[in-house]
Amino acid sequence: MPTKKPSPILIALLVAASQFMELLDGTVITTAIPRMAQSFHVHPVDLNLGITGYMIMLAAGIPLSGWAAERFGARTVFASAIAIFTGASLLCGLADGFWSFFAARILQGLGGAMMVPVGRLVVLRKTPKADLMRAMALLTWPALVAPILGPVAGGFLTTYASWRWIFFLNLPIGLVGLLSTLVLIDNARPEELRRLDWTGATLSAIGAVTFVYGASLLGTAAGSVALGAAMLVVGAFAGWATFSHARHLRAPLIEFGALRAVAFAATVRGGSLVRIAISSVPFLLPLMFQLGFHRSPVEAGSLLLVLFVGNLGIKPFTTPMMRRFGFRTVLIVNGALLTATFFGCAVLMPQTPPWLELPLLLLAGMTRSTEFTAMNTLAFAEVPPAGITSANTLFNLCQQVSFGLGVAAGAILLRVGHGLFGPPQAPLSAMDFRFAFVGAGLICLLGVMDFLRLDAAAGAAVSGHRHKSARSAV
Repeated sequence: MPTKKPSPILIALLVAASQFMELLDGTVITTAIPRMAQSFHVHPVDLNLGITGYMIMLAAGIPLSGWAAERFGARTVFASAIAIFTGASLLCGLADGFWSFFAARILQGLGGAMMVPVGRLVVLRKTPKADLMRAMALLTWPALVAPILGPVAGGFLTTYASWRWIFFLNLPIGLVGLLSTLVLIDNARPEELRRLDWTGATLSAIGAVTFVYGASLLGTAAGSVALGAAMLVVGAFAGWATFSHARHLRAPLIEFGALRAVAFAATVRGGSLVRIAISSVPFLLPLMFQLGFHRSPVEAGSLLLVLFVGNLGIKPFTTPMMRRFGFRTVLIVNGALLTATFFGCAVLMPQTPPWLELPLLLLAGMTRSTEFTAMNTLAFAEVPPAGITSANTLFNLCQQVSFGLGVAAGAILLRVGHGLFGPPQAPLSAMDFRFAFVGAGLICLLGVMDFLRLDAAAGAAVSGHRHKSARSAV
């Protein structure tokens, strides 16, 4: 009697849960840093290495994810990644010194680097085109929710329990995820296995790490501008070298052929700019409310949760919206509204009444969620099955770098604005944040303009949208 295949939606839920766990750990310790520094008897600034090291390992490991899934099987790699991530979480919670904690965070980043890309690859392989929008919508919410809930959850656990529970909570989630992986995911591998492209792996890792780290240095007050700029140059050169190297190999680690698909290219090129802008918001908003408007951390956190409400509230409507209007229209019109929310945040003032603030933040959450879902779904709508693995690796690498650059871009814009509008030693003002939000809005607008190149029927096989010309031909 044949066994029933697991539902693609169940697999998508499993991958979404693992992605949420990985993204949450990237931000959850930000509010716990002072208490952790006391436990380790170090300066709070030193603990930034715990965040940076984690993000760097994520960026460095992603290029190997597709090859590892083909070589060892998706179930083996995904289960191993969850086990490594969960075990490293336990070590983080038990750490009794800074360097043992830093080593555990590096291990955690390695697990996360394999966990999310391989999970997404499984979803893309197992989900029929007709169900892809629903599955990708499930994979979108962790990227929207985790950066907002992370600092709130970290602050709550640190205040009412212990910072160690930030990591211990991963243990039951990881155990359930590991058992579910063994049941839901098979270990199929292609008949012809690729040899590992060591040169491509090295170049892509160097490019991702140096670019993200260089941007982070430029956005830090104590960072060296010269070193940060040099790292950006090295990262850009390594990225170009990775592309050039791939053109001369039959089976490179990262295949750029998927960029020939207009839809995929738009979601990588313009989509990366949109993601950078969106990722700057959870960094800029709490700082603006606290430092620019002199509000309490509790009030700032509560206002940020309005974004979360908008993210979830629009979810039931995103799929019907894309089916009715098509990807191109949704990405452009919703992208314009998203851009407007950045400019709206720029004109907020300390005396702005809540009845104006709350609808703006709600709209920002709704448009963020819709744009993310549309971009992530359209990306693979026109990629042939043979190119899914390479396209997924490239997409995840660009997405991770974009998330890393989001906070850096927000910090850089703040530094530039502060240099223009205030004395160097003066505290940040509302004008500094106004400049930062305008800059982030222009980055978003530039990315949205790239979607003008899309065909009106782009991704119709996935969305089910029937353009006017297609309907009239029936």
